[in-house]
Amino acid sequence: MSDAIQLIPNNSLITASPEEGRQLAIKMARLIIKATQPDAAVRERLRGVYAEDAGMLIAIGQTVAVEFATIAAANNYWK
Repeated sequence: MSDAIQLIPNNSLITASPEEGRQLAIKMARLIIKATQPDAAVRERLRGVYAEDAGMLIAIGQTVAVEFATIAAANNYWK
């Protein structure tokens, strides 16, 4: 049994709809945070820090946007 994090759930960026793609982007952004900081206690402790920091919240939004752009390209949403 491997403890490795699967950074692309189900190993696919293909989604049934843009809404599903956006949800996948959020999940992928969360997974990269988990991979970067594997200690759950540290992540929990830091939530209060970024929850009160507008710059950090904007950075999270940008991370999701980049993930979504990748998913959108894979699904040809911009046709």
